[in-house]
Amino acid sequence: MIDTSAFQGKHAAYFTLGCKLNFSETSTFAKILQQMGVQTAKKGEPADICLINTCSVTEVADHKCRQAIHRLVRENPGAFVVVTGCYAQLEPQKVAHIDGVDLVLGSNEKASLIQFLSDAFVNRSSKRDNTASYRTEKTKDIKTFAPSCSRGNRTRYFLKVQDGCDYFCTYCTIPYARGFSRNPSIASLVVQAEEAAREGGKEIVLTGVNIGDFGKTTGEHFIDLVKALDEVKGISRYRISSLEPDLLSDELIDYCAQSRAFMPHFHIPLQSGSDTVLKLMHRHYDRQLFADKINRIKEVMPDAFIGVDVMVGCRGETPECFEETYSFLQQLEITQLHVFPYSERPGTSALSIPYVVSDQDKRQRSQRLLELSDQKTRNFYQCHIGQQAEVLFEKATRGRAMHGFTKNYIRVELPPAEAHEEYDNQLMQVRLGDFNHDQTALKAILNNG
Repeated sequence: MIDTSAFQGKHAAYFTLGCKLNFSETSTFAKILQQMGVQTAKKGEPADICLINTCSVTEVADHKCRQAIHRLVRENPGAFVVVTGCYAQLEPQKVAHIDGVDLVLGSNEKASLIQFLSDAFVNRSSKRDNTASYRTEKTKDIKTFAPSCSRGNRTRYFLKVQDGCDYFCTYCTIPYARGFSRNPSIASLVVQAEEAAREGGKEIVLTGVNIGDFGKTTGEHFIDLVKALDEVKGISRYRISSLEPDLLSDELIDYCAQSRAFMPHFHIPLQSGSDTVLKLMHRHYDRQLFADKINRIKEVMPDAFIGVDVMVGCRGETPECFEETYSFLQQLEITQLHVFPYSERPGTSALSIPYVVSDQDKRQRSQRLLELSDQKTRNFYQCHIGQQAEVLFEKATRGRAMHGFTKNYIRVELPPAEAHEEYDNQLMQVRLGDFNHDQTALKAILNNG
């Protein structure tokens, strides 16, 4: 049992690093604590509880996690500090020895985070020692699933449909941090989507670590989940956060093309456009399969937005391999690149690959791909200027421009003079105008204006 009386009138501060999945989880924790009487601390207001959900995808992420922990401890003296997430799973002892941290919880314990927090908070000694308690399980023992469907302070809901990964790519620590692939039932996810609809939600983003692998736990299939969610009344839009190319079936592409609510928007990790590097990474496809998937999407959804993850400077990526990647991406009909430099992760098999790329070369390669991305995104936006589009607007700070997204994920901007609070979370028809001042969105021209 959780003693909620100990939490009445308390204030909590939350900090999340990393992926949409982490943000969804943190938002769910905050929602549960709020139901227990915990208020979210306002900016500059000291918190009684600090919850930090960490990431460990790169060395930079690890550093940011440590910085965030130190800052929250410093800004909230005497607060009860709990750290969870991937960095907490991989380096629990290191995190536990950070002065001011009270509790460290790994991936298996995340599902019971509120219970662990309650027990430790209620039984907290008046004098803190230098080392926090921590609870983590080995990768093979991470089997729990922490449900999450929440929007936090955003318009869109994020529904966690899967966790963990069985792929073990040579550069990646995520399977060690989150465990093997697992998922809840389709029926339980439909219930969560229905609850989001009752709360007024109109758009849901499906999140997970390897979403296309959905069904390992329940014997179900991702395409069946998509079809079931498409039937939920009240939800007008779904977006799939990321799908491995080898798990993106033609059946799924064709279904999304004619579905009621799944948007013409895909995010597909490529990592490298060189077959040599893909083999070194132990990826499950080659560049031809990737190209075939892009072509299939564009064949049935010509206006689809396609985002692509690319890693630069991994071990084994010679200059020739990078040029293969650049040329491959240049030719593909994609919309945007998410570019990130390779980071050495302890314990990964990539460390045995002898060819090492210098930091300078990583920066140069990243810059070239980012410029290519900007060009492709601008061209995509340009083609839609003058068209009619349905936009879901998101809440804006009073006096500032309001933003939203079209079905195919074009960002639009409504100037402050035309933005009204009642537009928040509303689907509205607009005409797409020219680029805004910083070229990050198209101007929305209201049909009644």
